[in-house]
Amino acid sequence: MTNPIADPLVEVADSDIDENLVHIEATVEGVATVTINRPARRNAFDARLIGALREAFETLQGAEGVRVVFLRGAGGMFSAGADLDWMREAADRSESDNRDDAYQMAVMLKSLWDIPALTVALVEGGAFGGGAGLAAVCDLAVATATAKFSFSEVRLGLIAATISPYVVGAVGPRAARALFATGSVFDAAYAEKVGLITEVVADTAALEAARDRIAGEMMTCAPGAVADSKKLVEDVAYRPIESVMEETAKRIARTRVSPEGQEGVRAFLDKRKPSWVV
Repeated sequence: MTNPIADPLVEVADSDIDENLVHIEATVEGVATVTINRPARRNAFDARLIGALREAFETLQGAEGVRVVFLRGAGGMFSAGADLDWMREAADRSESDNRDDAYQMAVMLKSLWDIPALTVALVEGGAFGGGAGLAAVCDLAVATATAKFSFSEVRLGLIAATISPYVVGAVGPRAARALFATGSVFDAAYAEKVGLITEVVADTAALEAARDRIAGEMMTCAPGAVADSKKLVEDVAYRPIESVMEETAKRIARTRVSPEGQEGVRAFLDKRKPSWVV
């Protein structure tokens, strides 16, 4: 099997991602880790960080061979949300300038959503405001038991607007209304209960173990089928079953005759591992 991630490593190295703000590491097996690197600011967002994250996520969208993407924060904190200096500047800008600024955040979040590989947030310390939004965008989110969460925008007279589609999708409308309207701080257990977090682990060591376990599990999954499965959920969610029956039948038929589908079924029948298992 050829090295599946040689090209992505070249792409990352040649990109204009600000490595002072965002680090990308990738293994030859296709495990990529994006680290938010503003520990002195508790990995809070400003315009430069948002731009660097967008660059990183867009690079990973087209990086052939990436099987799973982990997102984490440096220094034991996932993200504290908006940077105070950035918020201060925003208060002095016009509505038009603020709209343009917020749209860049929305584009960054969508670029994470559009990564075809499985995405996993590894949350420790805390995830507040937009930081909690990042966790909601990811396909999976694992948090340490001591992690804290909040959508505190309402306490500043603001709303959690750009992250709202992803948070509502993760926790549902009723829980989102309560979380957005109260701005309450809540723990990892409650975050798991409402669906913002998919797994809670004891500590940082257990978080690393969960990372290794998930990475290993993804090595057994066909990359193309993973991307198609994510797109399938997006296309059928909240639509009447009758309206998607024909389309879902077409999609499974297409995958059955695809190279991955053929290889996976034949490998099962031949009692061997398919070609994508590392």
